Amino acid sequence: MARSFRRKSHSGAEAPAPHPVDPDSSEVGDGAVAPNASNAAEVSGAPGKGFARSPRDKKEADHGIGAWLKEIATIVVIALVLSFLIKTFFFRAFFIPSGSMEETLEIDDRIFVNQLVPQPFDLERGDIVVFRDEQEWLPPQAGTDIGWFKEALIFIGLAPDESHQHLVKRVIGLAGDHVICCDAQGRITVNGEPLTEPYLYPGANPSDVPFDVVVPDGRIWVMGDHRNASADSRANRDKQGEGFVSVDDIEGKAAVIAWPLDRIGFLGNHPDVFGGIPEPEAAAQLIPAGR
Repeated sequence: MARSFRRKSHSGAEAPAPHPVDPDSSEVGDGAVAPNASNAAEVSGAPGKGFARSPRDKKEADHGIGAWLKEIATIVVIALVLSFLIKTFFFRAFFIPSGSMEETLEIDDRIFVNQLVPQPFDLERGDIVVFRDEQEWLPPQAGTDIGWFKEALIFIGLAPDESHQHLVKRVIGLAGDHVICCDAQGRITVNGEPLTEPYLYPGANPSDVPFDVVVPDGRIWVMGDHRNASADSRANRDKQGEGFVSVDDIEGKAAVIAWPLDRIGFLGNHPDVFGGIPEPEAAAQLIPAGR
């Protein structure tokens, strides 16, 4: 016969014998639920009748392929918007189709133009500027279909604007400047100060065409660095603008060569060349503006 043993408590009283546990019962004590066959699926998370997914499971499911594609699409949209804003307000890409600015800029160079010049930042002598050909310095161009995809890339700023309706030159004279070619040593002078121009194409003269001009208000006098191959202000004095470029036509200042990789670098305006030029007021009084 089986004997029943009772354990004494610390007070000396006998503790009640534990009740036998029914294997099929769900009560364990203190209101807890045992993982029997009917609730094992809910506890373990295994699929089965009455299965409910935990918040953690839902979060993991959200990080599947759909969520990944959504994140990629968001990144692309943000990048396109930023590119468009940068292109619209800060920088714009152009490519160089001719050798008029050699060797500073080579044919097929890709450049970024700072559109914060001339507003809100001022132009300076020596700046390399890109401007719209509003005075028809260039011959008419036959229309070419570049395709909608490339047009979209140009629009948002991810591809350079390959339109030939823009020109790139160096600013030699600002409004009021008296620019002359040439002095006895063959140098261009600005307000009486001769220029020593290290950026000129090797072997090119400062100018083979003589001129004597005062730059009108709101305009600039521009020249290419490859003077023998540049149809710049000198070559367009018979046009309506008399060779001067309106500040309103300027797209911005060329700041960086972005391509090809071996030519990447910043473009300077040679302050050592133009830093000693005196103020133009005295020179502007000698010759009427627009001459």
